[in-house]
Amino acid sequence: MELHTVILAAGQGTRMRSRLPKVLHPLAGRPMVAHVIETARELDSVAVHLVYGHGGERVTEALAEAGVRWVRQEKQLGTGHAVLQALPEIPDHALVLVLYGDVPLVRSETLRPLLELAREGAAILTTRLPDPTGYGRIVRCPDGEVSGIVEQKDASPDQLAITEINTGLLAAPAGKLKSWLQRCGNDNAQGEYYLTDIVALAVADGQRVCAVDAPDAEEVSGVNSRPQLAALERAYQRRQAEQLMLAGVTLLDPSRLDIRGTLRCGQDVSIDVNCVFEGDVELGEGVTVGPNCVLRNSRIGPHSVIESHCLIDDSTIASGCSVGPYARLRPGSQLADGARIGNFVEVKKSIIGAGSKVNHLSYIGDATLGAGVNVGAGTITCNYDGVNKHKTVIEDGAFIGSDTQLVAPVTVGRNTVVGAGTTVTRDTGEDALVVSRAPQKNIPGWRRRSR
Repeated sequence: MELHTVILAAGQGTRMRSRLPKVLHPLAGRPMVAHVIETARELDSVAVHLVYGHGGERVTEALAEAGVRWVRQEKQLGTGHAVLQALPEIPDHALVLVLYGDVPLVRSETLRPLLELAREGAAILTTRLPDPTGYGRIVRCPDGEVSGIVEQKDASPDQLAITEINTGLLAAPAGKLKSWLQRCGNDNAQGEYYLTDIVALAVADGQRVCAVDAPDAEEVSGVNSRPQLAALERAYQRRQAEQLMLAGVTLLDPSRLDIRGTLRCGQDVSIDVNCVFEGDVELGEGVTVGPNCVLRNSRIGPHSVIESHCLIDDSTIASGCSVGPYARLRPGSQLADGARIGNFVEVKKSIIGAGSKVNHLSYIGDATLGAGVNVGAGTITCNYDGVNKHKTVIEDGAFIGSDTQLVAPVTVGRNTVVGAGTTVTRDTGEDALVVSRAPQKNIPGWRRRSR
């Protein structure tokens, strides 16, 4: 039985107090609905049908590459009405899974038992809460079978005391689901067509409704406000931290870690507090990352050290390197084995050769440094003439003195020494000494003028 997943994402989300559609608010660096789409893909859904409404243009634009089938709900008349909009595109023999764009943490392993039970009828995902206020309650027959779901506003005092709640996630054969939804009414406090009403209709048809318990209530929690979104953000990050530590990573404080993408780590990696990993990041064996660093779409080789307060963006660092503290590697930067980038150094779209050092207060842009190069403090590659970018080449073994300006395009030859305070405007050749500063003058007996 092929699986079709319907994701409900049409709600306005007024309690978010935002012009941004609720499902586009980020969790772990991605729109929360993107996490739900990923879960649907993990379940091998033949198609993912995303029902949108409020802020529709922004939703379709933000998820243009998601590969979903778009379903427009012109009027928000309830969850049952929303699912019904998607069913015409789903064959009756298929299995339908209903997920929510604002329930981003549900895992595929939690949903698989639900799908197995739903092949013959209907299955709902439930959980238990100490305080179930605001949630639909699961009503059971004396024999324990599910007989229906009653919403908070429609519940009696006895029903309000029930702690087993409906998560809203369910699965059923498409043909049966279509039949039940077409019979749903809107005679309730909200005047809406509730998806949950299909449970009572299924029972009335003599169809058993199975309930699958989700033991982790956080996993099936929805987002209706910014505090709830913040709580799920920390739950997500806590889950990531636990997985990393089980894989052999040391986290100095697991509660102060943010992964906004994918982080892959070798053994014996150590990560200090307040580090943020964005996009696709890989840390090799034995890498150490100091506190307050941001790493984005980068590869860090084995046994390299990233000192505190560094920003590394779309860069590649080989083994045994040292970066920072307070360094910035901009996109396109590459460090070969044993290279060193020190404090307050910015590198942009440059190659730093094996064992080369740029230790402090320098800017290296659009440059290629060979092996064993030493760049002194305050050095600048002047790569931009106001119109075009130009390249600087510093060959193996060159020594660049402090406070040097290299006006590109320019090449400093092998083993050449550039004296401190020099402005290099022409290629130097190899094994040379290059000095361009004005001769020093000492004037004895000179006094400063005073008023």
